[in-house]
Amino acid sequence: MAPLRAIASLALLLALTSVVRADAPAALARQEFVAPHMGTLFRVVLYAPEAEAAAARTAAQAAFARVAALNRIFSDYDNSSELSQLCRQPVGTPVPVSADLFAILTQSQLLSAQTHGAFDVTLGPVIRLWRESRRTRHLPAPEILARARQASGHAHLRLDPATQTATLLRPEMQFDLGGIAKGYAADAALAVLTDAGFPRAMVNASGDLALGDPPPDEPGWTITLAPFGASPTAPLTLVAARVGISTSGDAGQFAEIGGVRYSHIVDPATGLGLTAPLAVTVVAPRASLSDGLATACSVLSAEAVNTLATTSPEPIRVIVHRRAEDGSIQRMFSGQNPAGLLNPL
Repeated sequence: MAPLRAIASLALLLALTSVVRADAPAALARQEFVAPHMGTLFRVVLYAPEAEAAAARTAAQAAFARVAALNRIFSDYDNSSELSQLCRQPVGTPVPVSADLFAILTQSQLLSAQTHGAFDVTLGPVIRLWRESRRTRHLPAPEILARARQASGHAHLRLDPATQTATLLRPEMQFDLGGIAKGYAADAALAVLTDAGFPRAMVNASGDLALGDPPPDEPGWTITLAPFGASPTAPLTLVAARVGISTSGDAGQFAEIGGVRYSHIVDPATGLGLTAPLAVTVVAPRASLSDGLATACSVLSAEAVNTLATTSPEPIRVIVHRRAEDGSIQRMFSGQNPAGLLNPL
């Protein structure tokens, strides 16, 4: 009887093993999708079982569709966008706007107050003028620049949450959401992927990252920062999940005018592009926040950046990368790690 009991026990063990294997979760495979939106490339990386590859592709397409819809609202290049139509409304008239436009303008105004105007989406007239200067390699005439600056200023935008309306208080006001729109869109695309059942995902909007749950068997996404491209200084690596990470700098967009290298980032105090050789990385709870703060911190002094980072109502980590004449890079760290930034800095 002993051998029979042994055989029976072995059969039971094999049966239990089969059940465990049948119930084990399917292995997750990395899938990547890329599409052009907002004048750049949006990249979606997600992890899904091989059997759900078609569903993953459908989710990525839905995420890209959400970005395209937001671009139709936020674009200042498209005269038919909701943003462009808002700028054509009579001064002093409350204009009902969509939920997304009201949300991004509200976030922008909060950032303007928090940064004392270093971030300002009403700089549209100045930024358009600076785009032309970058194209022609000539600085704007002082009187034309003064007029553009007079038409700008976040204090001249009134938002009413009770009626979801926006009121422009100055003639010739124009908006430019370039310092926050990609981050907002990355957050929205990540939300689409999560709602579709793919929380292990990342959206990369050309330097603005919205990170979801980490890859399988990893604590977080590994992000390598090299804001000036190839450099003799070792790049900085971050490990993070469920946060936004944004880097602003002039590595890809700049112009030399009169022997001076100007960034595409405009200083609201002067109306001209920045000239300091620096880049700023911000890690924040959302990509819309990291995007806007990276722009603002590029403008602010080192002392102001440190004050902003340490007094932020939400935990943020700011990294200012400064490039010396010999090509070396010095970094200044401010603030505190958000919960999703896992490695100490």
